[in-house]
Amino acid sequence: MEKGNYSLVTEFILTGLTVQAEFQLPLFFLFLGIYVVTVVGNLGMIILIRLSSHLHTPMYYFLCCLSFIDLCQSTVITPKMLVNFLSEKNSISYPECMTQFYFFAFFAICECQMLAVMAYDRYVAICHPLHYSLTMSYQVCSWLVSGVYALGLIGATVHMSCLLRVLFCKENIINHYFCDLFPLLKLSCSSTYINEVLALAFSTFNILFPTLTIIFSYVLIIASIFKIRSTEGRSKAFSTCSSHIAAVGVFFGSAAFMYLQPSSVSSMDQGKVSSVFYTIVVPMLNPLIYSLRNKDVKIALKKVIKKNNLLKRAISE
Repeated sequence: MEKGNYSLVTEFILTGLTVQAEFQLPLFFLFLGIYVVTVVGNLGMIILIRLSSHLHTPMYYFLCCLSFIDLCQSTVITPKMLVNFLSEKNSISYPECMTQFYFFAFFAICECQMLAVMAYDRYVAICHPLHYSLTMSYQVCSWLVSGVYALGLIGATVHMSCLLRVLFCKENIINHYFCDLFPLLKLSCSSTYINEVLALAFSTFNILFPTLTIIFSYVLIIASIFKIRSTEGRSKAFSTCSSHIAAVGVFFGSAAFMYLQPSSVSSMDQGKVSSVFYTIVVPMLNPLIYSLRNKDVKIALKKVIKKNNLLKRAISE
């Protein structure tokens, strides 16, 4: 990477969530705890789904993919953030900053699209149960997941290609806790019009389109649920869908606040608070939401624990 072609700035300074020294250590322990829960929760969900044969269904296959995305998304941002809480100079080199942004954009787009795919899966399961196994075959699920990653790759690559053409030759202080697009564009000393137009276009597609897909799916799902005569059937359907709705609401609500506003209107300080939800809090909440509100996951966890206890007893004897 040649500086002359891309940037006169060799490193950036991240302001973080706050500049007040007395809050740095408490915030470090807070976000360390969140990251530990995120890693344990998402890894645990992936391992549990892999080990439990009765969870080898499209719904849990997508949930396993979502856990992987959440784990990676959090890992791209949180470790560097934790280091900065303990550092006097919160610096990040230009290549590291671009790399962090690329992977952040990739996994953020993947999460948006994966939530839409999961809504479609629930729609087919509840509205067309007799055709579910045919419609959501292994091949179809694989294509859907491949499509999710392809959209993430395309979006992140386009953003990165445009960002590498932007010149940073004056300010190098990023008013954020990671290398996000809009805080970086505010430091540019060249035109960012194309970047902002592309950002709005891709954000609209990756936030608005999945949101509309999810809303449309759940309108049809709710209509079908009300047609179910048994109270137990309704309760099970609502329980399955409510977990997904909770995860979707927090993620898309905070992401829309950050990316669907013109840069002249949005505030970086407000954006930082919003970003905390979809980059750090949501990856922690997703496995908790899906496990605590899902009977199949609870049963699978109990079986795995029981098998583990039996194995320990057999070894000790």
